[in-house]
Amino acid sequence: MKDPWANIFASAIPCRNGKANSGGRVHGVDRWLVRKLLDAIGRPPLRVILWDGEEMAPDDAVPAVAMVISDRATLWRLLTNPLLHFGDDYSAGRIKIEGGLVPFMETVYRAMARTSRFRRKSDPAAYRRNQPNLNSPSESRRNIQYHYDIGNAFYQLWLDTEMLYTCAYFPDPAASLEDAQIAKMDLVCRKLRLKAGQTVVEAGCGWGALARHMARRCGVRVRAYNISGEQIAYARQRARAEGLEGRVEYVEDDYRNITGTYDAFVSVGMLEHVGPDHYREFGGVIDRSLSDEGLGLIHAIGQNIAKPMSPWFLQRIFPGSYPPTLREMMALFEPWEFTVLDVENLRLHYARTCEHWLARFEQNRDRVREMFDECFVRAWRLYLSGCIANFNIGSLQLFQVVFSRPGNNLVPWTRSHLTLPTGEP
Repeated sequence: MKDPWANIFASAIPCRNGKANSGGRVHGVDRWLVRKLLDAIGRPPLRVILWDGEEMAPDDAVPAVAMVISDRATLWRLLTNPLLHFGDDYSAGRIKIEGGLVPFMETVYRAMARTSRFRRKSDPAAYRRNQPNLNSPSESRRNIQYHYDIGNAFYQLWLDTEMLYTCAYFPDPAASLEDAQIAKMDLVCRKLRLKAGQTVVEAGCGWGALARHMARRCGVRVRAYNISGEQIAYARQRARAEGLEGRVEYVEDDYRNITGTYDAFVSVGMLEHVGPDHYREFGGVIDRSLSDEGLGLIHAIGQNIAKPMSPWFLQRIFPGSYPPTLREMMALFEPWEFTVLDVENLRLHYARTCEHWLARFEQNRDRVREMFDECFVRAWRLYLSGCIANFNIGSLQLFQVVFSRPGNNLVPWTRSHLTLPTGEP
């Protein structure tokens, strides 16, 4: 198993420096610093429990969530850079949370959104802020390997049986994760109006489930591109086992090297790893790949206002990532005169998806700890919990955009094709 903390982008999470030192007796200056910290992040309704057990809370309430700070040094780090050091110190166990990590993060995020320090106007350079690495061909490969090539066995512990690591679609909120992921793939197929005999190219195929589903369910031929070696190996093995080798081709290569012309172009969960600096280039790839009467679909995490990602998330979890606004996404379409046919936001579906992932992750945390260490367990718990919180409060969105050539009149007349016929699973 590769060590995910052997980070080539930034210094590793400071999790292996031993236990936190005792903070000693709490002084008046410590209490003053706590108040300054809470003021800086919008005075969220939470309790702060200091290293000697002293508790600080708003005068008018006893909040359900609390942050336990282990020592004075941890408090100082929070003050200097909360967006980086909260994640590092939570991962290291120097910060603990009472009342649930997701409710805690929702409480803090809502408060931060009300402060001038964190409530920023749209930032045209947001993508470049806090980035340890951008997304040239060589950098993209390093970014993807950092997150995805840490072992298929790890992801098998908490993803669905088809290994889909993107937003599911819940026609019924009580649906299982497996059923919801199949429903998502069916929804993509309906939006693309796939028919037997057509050809499809997929940019960023993950572990290959959508390509296999399209070939099996719709009778199309699929060429799928990905730069994660471990994902491609898994996808090819599954295609062989399912008798789909002649109908699905998995190519270990960058999306920029896509060749050929296809009836459909699809990308699910990859745009977040492209970066706005490369959207025009990505649009050019689509332009040369899509037939005159073809349809395309881009499925991506997004946001309403262009804001930077947190430095902790970029340095420790997803280097090179960025969720675009719809306006930024138009850089894929406008230069090539693509017509946007349909936009759907599946934000709450992604919150539910992440809830399933976190539940399965927690069920298998002992095995994850054996693969890596406790620091890794806590970091990924924080990552998944943060995703749930951000989708729940609307900081993140999930956009599905369908598009075509401007002169393509063989497009849906209504949206009735998106509705499941009665009795169809």
